[in-house]
Parts: sequence; C-alpha cells; structure tokens
Amino acid sequence: MKPGSIAIVGAAESDRLGVLPEHSALHLNLESARNALHDAGLTPADIDGVASTGFHAGEVADALGIRTRWVDTTSVGGCSYFLHVRHAAAAITAGMASAVLITHGESGRSRVGEGRLQFAASSSLGQFEMPYGTAGFVTMFTVPALRFMKEFGVTDEQLASVAVAQRKWAHPNERAFRRDLITVEDVLASKMIAYPFHQAECCVVTDGGGALIVTSAERAADLKSRPVYILGTGESSAHSAVSQMEDFTSSRAFRDASADAFREAGVGPADIDHLMVYDAFAHVPLYGLQDLGFVKPGEAAAFVAEGNTEPGGRLPMNTNGGGLSYTHTGMYGMFAIQEAVRQVRGTAAVPVPDVELSFAHGVGGMFSTAASLVLAPSRP
Repeated sequence: MKPGSIAIVGAAESDRLGVLPEHSALHLNLESARNALHDAGLTPADIDGVASTGFHAGEVADALGIRTRWVDTTSVGGCSYFLHVRHAAAAITAGMASAVLITHGESGRSRVGEGRLQFAASSSLGQFEMPYGTAGFVTMFTVPALRFMKEFGVTDEQLASVAVAQRKWAHPNERAFRRDLITVEDVLASKMIAYPFHQAECCVVTDGGGALIVTSAERAADLKSRPVYILGTGESSAHSAVSQMEDFTSSRAFRDASADAFREAGVGPADIDHLMVYDAFAHVPLYGLQDLGFVKPGEAAAFVAEGNTEPGGRLPMNTNGGGLSYTHTGMYGMFAIQEAVRQVRGTAAVPVPDVELSFAHGVGGMFSTAASLVLAPSRP
C-alpha cells in the first residue's frame, strides 16, 4: 500500500455508550454501521466489503442488504479492528473491494446476545494456565505487570498515575463512562481486584459499538466527509499464552507491528502529535510508550507521572479517556481508532491542537497480538 492511497471516510460510534440492556450486540453493530454510512454520505449499495469479528460480518451485510465481494472475520481480540483496517486497505489496493465497512458492537456489560467467555481445555491457556488458578484477563495480566514493575522500579503511585492522567481527558468528555477527576490516592484507595491492579486501574465494562468505512483516496475526494489518510499499518503475533512471553517487560508483537507502521509511513516516534495505546489495564500504555519507541526502556512510568501524556502535555495519549475511563466493551480497539480519527479531523470532544500525525496501537489477548496505524489529515 502506498502511504496515503487509502482513506477512512466514515467513522462513528453507536448513539450511546455505557449500560444499554435494550440493545443486542447485533443492534450495536448495525446502529454504528448506519451512523458511519451517514458520516461518509454513502448507502449500503456503495459498499462491497464488510469486516467484523465472529458472525457479525455476515449478519451486518445481510441486515443492511450489502452485496459483498470481500469479507473478513479476523478475530484476535481487542485489536481485531486494526487488522480489519489493514486488510481492507490491502483488499482495496488489490482491487478485491472498492469500499469496506468495518463494524463493532458488543454488549460487554449487559451481555445481550453475547456468549459465555470460556477457554478451550485443549488450548495453551486451558492446559498450562487455567489449572493454576488464573481467572480471566485481570489475573493473567498481573504476570507481566509485576515483572515490569520489578525490573523498572515502577511504584504503585506511578502505575496509578496512568489512570489519573486518562481521567483528566475523560472529565470534559460527556460520552465517557467515568468522568469524575481522581488522584493517585483515590486510585490506591479503590478496591483491590488482583494485585497490583486496583479497580481504577482496570478498564470499565460497557456496552457500545463503532464502525469505519475505508476506500481509496481517489474515491474519498468525492465524498462529503473529511477523509483521514492511512500512511502506515502493521500487525504481528507472538506467544499463545502470557506465561510464554519471551520477555515479560516487553512485547515482541508491539515492537514488530509498530516498526512496520512507522517504516511504511516513513516517520518515527518524534513525528507523532497524538497517541492512542489500548489500555485494558493501567500497565499496557507503559509497554506501548516503551515498545513503540516513544521513551527508552524504564522511562515510561515516570514519563506519565510527570504529566507528559495529560492535557497540555508533550505527548497527548488516550485522549478520549481510554478503556480505563471512556468505554471498554470487551474489544476496545475500535474506539481507539475512532478517537484517532476524531483528533485528526479536529472533531474530538477534547481536541489536541494541530494534529498532523496520529499513531493508534492495539493489543489482542495477553500481548499475543498487536496492530498499529499511522493516520494523517492529508496525503504525503
């Protein structure tokens, strides 16, 4: 893909985020899709490619009357929608599709239309982790978090500062699930969920959805919406279980995916004005800052604690409030991309001035999969 040859021309979330027991997962996919189509000024007849996780791609296409030439149901956890964007860009470049609709909808809190989360007994998790007492993501993620804190001397107060910084972005954002300003002391006083994570250091649990429309830059020029150009993409996978990470203090998938995105875009960390790093728990943005090359190993915790990622800081990060405060339906990646698009367009609830390059990065599973996007308001 030539940098800037593909654009995001539609980007929208479901009408509401939060606690929506009246909406099924499919409803949230469809509502988001219609909103994205409206944003782009397109109709279902203009779409010939659909991507989503699980069965949703086929269900969305059928419900909207889309005649597909290309379908992607890649499902690798929270960063799946990053991969959908990358795959859609490749499909459009190859002539397999002309306009691709990517949808997400998840009843993560109310569980309407959602199946039970379970790990197959034959999987590496089922064989080598679950028998030893891990009880889902919060306990699995403690393994790398504790090693990261020990190796780099990260204090409880520094880890808590991640939640504090992101709440400052969420505070003026009316769509954020948690908006009350908090202090480090508040975070440490919140309920202990699984050491070292307090409740405020864990993502919120919500219902919601989002959708994107991707097409060629040439076609984007004729549409009503302001296009956001894709300059670079990357994706990678590493281990199958968190206990098998080659280094608990660094994610190989993070390093490889981001390196490809930077290389394709022809830019580096110093060129980035705005950063979105998936934050299911407070430690993940710290890995992102280091593995993506924004700070040196061991510097991330102090970088956040010193206010560098907060409003007015030198590297605005997770500016919607992130998964810790804005929303987290279970697979947060769609919302990280949505905020990156809004910042590039200048339409974010809390806008960062003069964003010329936004870097969005997602993670799937326990650092097992990662994907990155470099977005810009104009073609290079």
